[in-house]
Amino acid sequence: MPIADINNHAMYYEVHGQGDPVLLMGGWGTFCHGGEKMLPRGLTDTHKVVIIDYRGIEESTDDASVPATMDLYADDAIGLIEHLDLGPTHLIGLVGMGACIDQVIAIRRPDLVRSMLNMGAWCDTTDRLFCDQMEFFKLIHRDMGFDAFQRFVCTMSFTPEYYHANRDKLLGPQGPWRELRGKFPVHNRLMTACMSHDVTARLKDIKAPSLIVHSHLDIVTGPHLTRKIQAGIPGAKGIDLPDVAHVVAGKEQKIKFAALVNEWVASV
Repeated sequence: MPIADINNHAMYYEVHGQGDPVLLMGGWGTFCHGGEKMLPRGLTDTHKVVIIDYRGIEESTDDASVPATMDLYADDAIGLIEHLDLGPTHLIGLVGMGACIDQVIAIRRPDLVRSMLNMGAWCDTTDRLFCDQMEFFKLIHRDMGFDAFQRFVCTMSFTPEYYHANRDKLLGPQGPWRELRGKFPVHNRLMTACMSHDVTARLKDIKAPSLIVHSHLDIVTGPHLTRKIQAGIPGAKGIDLPDVAHVVAGKEQKIKFAALVNEWVASV
């Protein structure tokens, strides 16, 4: 079982594929334990892709006495990159806090970053709509339970067409964000880190080639947040996905998105 003592906690990780290293992180969950099938197809054919369990998720431990900040999770990721001796690594952050962690790594440790791809992200919490949405996610999970939280976040994260066609698969024990079932304290710590994230003034310090994805149907972390990231990073490139919501879903979208990711890492 691949567990390392990183930053004073037991950190579970998996490595898939061979080639130049990629650290790929998502939102409030994990791509580990079979979730690697959700990685952009073809990426592990050409790259060594490292995926992790965040603190308190699945096999990674946590210490609730340590304040939950984005810097804490970034220190975990930095420690793993160094532990595995990956050297300069492509950072890919998809749908949420993984992208924010990437920003912190790129600011603090440019020597470890070969490129950065941000999607479904934010660089501060000055947008009141975003803050209220995040607070509502937390209150629903705390006061109404996980099933209500899962249903609500699914309605916010997928296109109506995909939700209608896949509702029975999305809701339930095997649905998205299932790692948080029965773990509100873990979710609360992740959200605390998310809501304290503020690197807008430091984005100018990111030197790595950066691609910022703008998902036009994302009603949580859409272009109203991601364009600010692109504007703050010198030389950052942006790409618009008019038909994509918070989560890339459906065979056609996944094929197109995988091509985008593979083309990006190949170009840098």
